[in-house]
Amino acid sequence: MVQGADSEVGRLRTVMLHRPGPELSRLTPRNNDRLLFDGIPWVARAQDEHDAFAQALRDRDVEVLYLTELLTETLGLEDARRTAIDTVLKDLELGDTMRHYLRGFLSEASPADLTTYLTAGIRNDEVRGGFGLVTSLLPSDAFLVDPLPNLLFTRDSSVWVRDRVAITSLAMPARKRETQLTELIYTQHPRFVGTPRIHGSHYEHVEGGDVLLLGPGVVAVGVGERTTPAGVERLARQMFDQELAHTVLAVPIAQERATMHLDTICTMVDVDLMVVYENVADSLMAYAVTPAGQDDEGSLLLDVAGARPFLEAAADAMGVDKVHRIATGLDPVEAEREQWDDGNNTLALAPRVAVAYERNDGTNARLEDNGIEVVRIAGSELGSGRGGPRCMSCPIERDPL
Repeated sequence: MVQGADSEVGRLRTVMLHRPGPELSRLTPRNNDRLLFDGIPWVARAQDEHDAFAQALRDRDVEVLYLTELLTETLGLEDARRTAIDTVLKDLELGDTMRHYLRGFLSEASPADLTTYLTAGIRNDEVRGGFGLVTSLLPSDAFLVDPLPNLLFTRDSSVWVRDRVAITSLAMPARKRETQLTELIYTQHPRFVGTPRIHGSHYEHVEGGDVLLLGPGVVAVGVGERTTPAGVERLARQMFDQELAHTVLAVPIAQERATMHLDTICTMVDVDLMVVYENVADSLMAYAVTPAGQDDEGSLLLDVAGARPFLEAAADAMGVDKVHRIATGLDPVEAEREQWDDGNNTLALAPRVAVAYERNDGTNARLEDNGIEVVRIAGSELGSGRGGPRCMSCPIERDPL
C-alpha cells in the first residue's frame, strides 16, 4: 500500500486513533500524576466525543484505523504474542513468582483479552495465583501491569516521514510500553510488514508531538521536557542518511506545563500558515541542522547554524517568503486559556481545513477569519489529558504536496 506523509497539511487519507477504553477507568486522584494524565475523565462521555471525532474524519473520506484493533490482530500471530508477553514481564518490580504466574496467565489469554491486559493493566487484587512476597507487600489496588491512559495520544509513539515510520522513544517510564506496542504493530501486522522504519524505542528520546513536517524535506523538532538534543541529532542523521529531509529545525521549548511538546505551541493549517501560541511566538528560536558531508570514516557530519527566530528559519528552509501565523486567542489572557485547552493543537485534513476543539471560540474565530474551515469537535472530556486533535491522531497516509 502507498503510505506516508511529507507534510502536516496534505489531504489526509488514513489515520490511526485510539478509542478511549478501560485504561481510562483506572485513573484515580492518587495515580493520575504518576500515569501522566492531567485529569480524571468521564470515560463514557470521552468515548462519545471520540466517536464523533472519528466520524468527522470518516465524513471527510479519511480511513480510520484503531490501535487496539490493529494490536489484537497482531497478537493473533504467535511471534508477536510471545514478544509482547516477554516485554511486559521484564518489569523488575514483578518478582519471579508473579512473573512465572503471569506468563502462563497471559499466554492462555485470547488476542482480544491480551490486548486489554496490556493496555488496561492488571491490579494486584485481580490475580488468582502467583501469591508471594510481591502480592503480600503491595497494596491490593496496586498495579502489577500499569494501564496506559496516554495511548489516546497516538501521535506521540510514531510519526511517518515520507514512506517510513519513525518509532519514537518516549521519555517517561509510564509511557515506555506505548512505543513497544506500537512498534510491534508496525513490525508484525500484515498491513505494515516490510514498511521501512527509522529511530526506535531503544534510542535517545524523541516524542511525536515534538515532530512537525513543515513541508517536503523540512522537519521541525521541539527540544524540551520530552525530546532531548541527542534524540534530535539521532533522528536528523537518519533522515539525512535516507534522504527524507534536507533541513531539521531544532526548536528549544520553555519548560512549562502548558508547553510540553512543539505541537502544543504551533501547528500547520496551510502550506505557509500556522496557528501559534502568541505569548511565546516571538521568543521561539530554531537551530537549522543540515548535512555537511562525511568525515574520514564515512560518518555523516552535521552543520548546526546559530539560533534564529523560528518562523524566519522555517520560511528559509521551506523556500517561502514568509510563514504566516494566526494567534491562539485574541488577547494574552485568552491566548493562555485557549492554549491550555489545546486551541492550536489542530489536525489538518487538507490545506485550509482543520479539526479543532469547539470550546476555543477565540482561536476558531481567528482561524475562520483567515479562511480556514474549522471542523469543530467536542473535547470536554477528551481534553482532560491535555491533548487536542493532533495529539490524538497519527496520520499514516497523506497526499503529497
